[in-house]
Amino acid sequence: MRAAHPARMDFDTELVERLRAARRVAVFTGAGVSAESGVPTFRDAQTGLWARFRPEDLATPEAFRRDPATVWNWYAWRRELIGGVQPNPAHRAIAELQQRFDTLTVVTQNVDGLHQRAGSRDVVELHGNIWLDLCFECGRRSAQPGGGTEVPPRCAYCNGLLRPGVVWFGESLPPSAWDRALDCAQRADIFFCIGTSSLVEPAARLPHVARAAGAVLVQVNPVPTAHDAIAHHVLRGKAGVVMPALLEALERM
Repeated sequence: MRAAHPARMDFDTELVERLRAARRVAVFTGAGVSAESGVPTFRDAQTGLWARFRPEDLATPEAFRRDPATVWNWYAWRRELIGGVQPNPAHRAIAELQQRFDTLTVVTQNVDGLHQRAGSRDVVELHGNIWLDLCFECGRRSAQPGGGTEVPPRCAYCNGLLRPGVVWFGESLPPSAWDRALDCAQRADIFFCIGTSSLVEPAARLPHVARAAGAVLVQVNPVPTAHDAIAHHVLRGKAGVVMPALLEALERM
């Protein structure tokens, strides 16, 4: 459901007209979008027991091999933090925008599943999904966090240890997700870059790929980032304000 009264904003008429004419849209999102729902960013909210750990020391294959129970419990804590939040107006506006184009694909660096919960149907998760488990040995996926009392739980297929289904430091992005993201960037008429610091590689390359392929690049962020310099349109503000207002402008103009 869209916000009842989106903020009124003035947008460049050229941007609105290009959006009206677009057929293929890609929406690239980062931690800033989820933060507006109350999801702590990766390096924030290290409190209590976890304040003595660096996140980078917990999110690696080596850390899991060394101390799988500690890594599993940290992600269980993160799941608990994320579990109580809801999609925000940006998630919902992006989901509603998909009705206006032949294709709208969300390419996200976030692992919380909020885009899907808001109604987005085509979501490419570059960094995985925290609600899925993977076997550390055979790589099979589990649709639900592991149950039982053993920490970490065991794989039902090979009895290996289960791990969270997210991309850790030192690991490559899932090839299928990266290939789809590149394809979307190369084919998009409009490419939105929303709520991302533009620092995490290789995902930070996607706006450059899109612009080189001829897409109109739209940057949405409350603060400047490196992608401002290559964007055709820079919309300064929070995604939860800008995206509902842009949807309203499309319907109004």
